Amino acid sequence: MKIFLSKINESWIVDRVRKEWYINCPEISTDKISNSDIVWIISPWVLKDLDKKELKKKKVLCSYYHFDFNNFSLEEFQYLDQYVDEYHVICEKTKVDLQSLTNKKITSIPFWINQNIFFQIDDKTSLRRLFGVKDTDFLVGSFQRDTEGSDLISPKLIKGPDIFVEVVKKVYENNKNAKVVLSGTRRQYIIKNLSDLKIPFIYYEMVNFETLNKLYNLLDLYIVSSRIEGGPQAILECGVTKTPLVSTDVGVAPEILSKDSIYKVEKFNESKPDVDFAYEKSKKYLIPNGIKLFEKMFMEFYES
Repeated sequence: MKIFLSKINESWIVDRVRKEWYINCPEISTDKISNSDIVWIISPWVLKDLDKKELKKKKVLCSYYHFDFNNFSLEEFQYLDQYVDEYHVICEKTKVDLQSLTNKKITSIPFWINQNIFFQIDDKTSLRRLFGVKDTDFLVGSFQRDTEGSDLISPKLIKGPDIFVEVVKKVYENNKNAKVVLSGTRRQYIIKNLSDLKIPFIYYEMVNFETLNKLYNLLDLYIVSSRIEGGPQAILECGVTKTPLVSTDVGVAPEILSKDSIYKVEKFNESKPDVDFAYEKSKKYLIPNGIKLFEKMFMEFYES
């Protein structure tokens, strides 16, 4: 069995997934589609870059992350579906959505977590000194992007930047030591709103993985505010770094977090992180176990 994994080159998590797959699974992988038995389409929109004649000769598995049915083309999905034999999703919510569109087999497995990148750092005091924050600061984090496109103004509503601002207001009302820590590109929507509300924040636009892990470990609270997600992977990354986390009922959240850690905006103050619960649920996706779940999926696919 040889698997070819398509490229995406968008500085997204799937770029890291592809790299780690080839590092950890060289014996069942190939970088040439012509030499493969299975083509793994890492995301639906890379279909346009793949040789359709080759796809017709192979077993094809496609990963889907979420469905925004307000911006969904059934025609485009059906075009993809003619080439795909099975699907992979990273959460049960997406599986339910996909089952409404196809009768083909769907396997739900969150992406693995690389513990050489994401891990708990015990010395929080030294981290605060490193980043120049006070011991009294209550640090609230969000590491993603907020705007739809190059205008850097229009909020990407499925990511819920407006929700994030609303719940951070609640945090700040209850704790004037609250300070927001942002990372990722296109955070202008949240930055503008925090500035208007005079809520203090620190912004690290693009950081490497070492710094990102330190930022997770720096936080007192990470807030997922998305309306629609596949992951987000931040839930699993918070889990293994033991970063306190609360989330909207989105993506993989109900599979990883305790019920008390999933909030509705109007009852945000009733939510609370459960670090140990999230860690126990997340750790089974650490390498190598997390990758072995994918190997098992592909072997069953190959033998079917």
